[in-house]
Amino acid sequence: MRFILLTYTLAFSLLPVFAGGEGSSPSNTGKKLLIDYVDPFIGTTNFGTTNPGAVCPNGMMSVVPFNVMGSSENTYDKDARWWSTPYEYTNCFFTGYAHVNLSGVGCPELGSLLLMPTTGELNVDYKEYGSKYKDEQASPGYYSNYLTKYNVKTEVSATPRTGITRFTFPKGKSHILLNLGEGLTNESGAMLRRVSEREVEGVKLLGTFCYNPQAVFPIYFVMRVNKVPATTGYWKKQRPMSGVEAEWDPDNGKYKLYTRYGKEIAGDDVGAYFTFDTQEGEQVEVQMGVSFVSIENARLNLEKEQNGKQFDQVLSEARASWEDDLSRITVEGGTKEQNTVFYTALYHLLIHPNILQDVNGQYPAMESDKILTTQGNRYTVFSLWDTYRNVHQLLTLVYPERQIEMVRTMLDMYREHGWLPKWELYGRETLTMEGDPSIPVIVDTWMKGLRDFDVDLAYEAMYKSATLPGAENLMRPDNDDYMSKGYVPLREQYDNSVSHALEYYIADFALSRFADALGKKKDAELFYNRSLGYKHYYSKEFGTLRPILPDGSFYTPFDPKQGENFEPSPGFHEGNSWNYTFYVPHDVYGLAKLMGGKKPFIDKLQMIFDKGLYDPANEPDIAYAHLFSYFKGEEWRTQKEVQRLLDKYFTTKPDGIPGNDDTGTMSAWAIFNMIGFYPDCPGLPEYTLTTPVFNKITIRLDPKWYKEKELVIESNRTHSGTQYINKVMLNGKGFNKYRISHEELIHGKQLFFNLK
Repeated sequence: MRFILLTYTLAFSLLPVFAGGEGSSPSNTGKKLLIDYVDPFIGTTNFGTTNPGAVCPNGMMSVVPFNVMGSSENTYDKDARWWSTPYEYTNCFFTGYAHVNLSGVGCPELGSLLLMPTTGELNVDYKEYGSKYKDEQASPGYYSNYLTKYNVKTEVSATPRTGITRFTFPKGKSHILLNLGEGLTNESGAMLRRVSEREVEGVKLLGTFCYNPQAVFPIYFVMRVNKVPATTGYWKKQRPMSGVEAEWDPDNGKYKLYTRYGKEIAGDDVGAYFTFDTQEGEQVEVQMGVSFVSIENARLNLEKEQNGKQFDQVLSEARASWEDDLSRITVEGGTKEQNTVFYTALYHLLIHPNILQDVNGQYPAMESDKILTTQGNRYTVFSLWDTYRNVHQLLTLVYPERQIEMVRTMLDMYREHGWLPKWELYGRETLTMEGDPSIPVIVDTWMKGLRDFDVDLAYEAMYKSATLPGAENLMRPDNDDYMSKGYVPLREQYDNSVSHALEYYIADFALSRFADALGKKKDAELFYNRSLGYKHYYSKEFGTLRPILPDGSFYTPFDPKQGENFEPSPGFHEGNSWNYTFYVPHDVYGLAKLMGGKKPFIDKLQMIFDKGLYDPANEPDIAYAHLFSYFKGEEWRTQKEVQRLLDKYFTTKPDGIPGNDDTGTMSAWAIFNMIGFYPDCPGLPEYTLTTPVFNKITIRLDPKWYKEKELVIESNRTHSGTQYINKVMLNGKGFNKYRISHEELIHGKQLFFNLK
């Protein structure tokens, strides 16, 4: 998903156990670890919306530096709720650590429970207590900076469900503030209760992702410090009172402090403070446990995951989990930059979807106030309009044990809510973006042999959304037109009608293959014929897809480039006609026939790249470069364009992702193409081959799901300029194709690229 609202900015033996103390940071000696290639600052500007905070693989908890609060010292003086990320590389004003965050998304949400250290006189106004910082460090499971205003070093790490922070204070009065009013969410309400001198608990409201009013939900927390404070208390921002403070300026809001003797506080914009008398270099650690079920579960998560542990042990375990996950794929050759791009992309891939259940298995049911219990992992943050294209395909290949649980999660959502997810967030359906994206994910997973789920229920759920009338259809609100006409007409100027239909065509193609495999021949024929309805939109006049009016005529006046500068485009969502015209991956040859055959198709597709009409930052045209390889003799164009796009848009700089990472989608594109193949048609268990950037790639396969222990991909690349494939060998035999099935790949053991 392109940015929507972010418009105001551009325990392994190999792992070290840290000595701790002031100045300690993740470092290692001897053999270079895979985690050392990861640079979490990649994608933290240029709308990448990733962040350098501490998180474990697919963890619920992330602890992220928050630097997007309104301040004249920031690059952009805007309210935090305008941002879709808690951290922007070009900003400089730190106002705390946010707990539980989103990575790579285009709408603001979460980013709350802000933890901030200060010194000197107590000040709880976030517009005043923030600080500039220096000496940032980040690596998997770790982030650190130095607050210049207070001379405080801050460090954070995480377990799957809890966070830990270490503050190194100077001598004097030192404070730790917990701000519950601010964050990326629109909600400012919270309840806070003191449990003891060192512990508080409470609940904070979150929600309205992409300004969806029904998607509101609570996050429960328990916070404790490892040192008894000298004093504690609460604060609450005071609202203007009519007739009393007529000149009250909300930008200079007043705060009322409450004494340590109060038991609890609730309302908007509340917080808690802990004041300490510290010695020079004294460290205070803060633990934060969270849950989306209850305060009791937040405490249980904290007890189970951090009991008896200090910062360095938590950090060491986080690093170990990342090293293990990254080692599923090892590469040899390539430049240092390419290794950094690759392993950072793999790191970003493994942030979402993330677990939702607590250590006891409890989780909030989908669109319900019920609390249920899962036996396995229950996942959340399904940004499916993005991730159905490549993220789940990569998980299926490399992390199948997680992908199968994600499919089971999707089916459980159907059991609980009556619908498969579209863009699900912590048990709420946000209905963000369009299409019916669960279908190709589940079909693709099944087609690749991961079938340990309720297949009949899956088909029932898919059939429901594909056939129910629009007024009753949460996934396809314009299904009446789609079913009766074969397309969705433009009924309002900016209703994204063409984009909707193209998504339905892809879902129906996947569903037709699923139906056929299950022996449902009539259904298969119905859905396959529907999937070809894209032909209605083809305009010979422009040689592109074009919106259709309710009377069947083409929309006019029409400019296929409208929308290239982010302005609204009739019929198309987040893009223009050129970004969508070739988005028919299930019928490439049929589209070529419409365009007049192979040569016009190739010429027009090449023109998109030559004239800069390709948008690398958004999903509809993400697989354009791979379409050349459908035509004999044109495969070199795929190899050339993919390498060019990798070199141009994926770098080791903070702007090294071309736009929103979209919960790992852009990263998955880079990973696949760097290892030599790409799944260009969602739901179809095939890949297009392209030139790998490394000399050797070894993918460790899960023996529960795959017969072979590993897949080895090799090339005889001699220098960085070698980009074309001369021939391909599979298990030592000639492979005279540029597309390979999933079965051929996983049973191939060795794929060799002879380059020229």
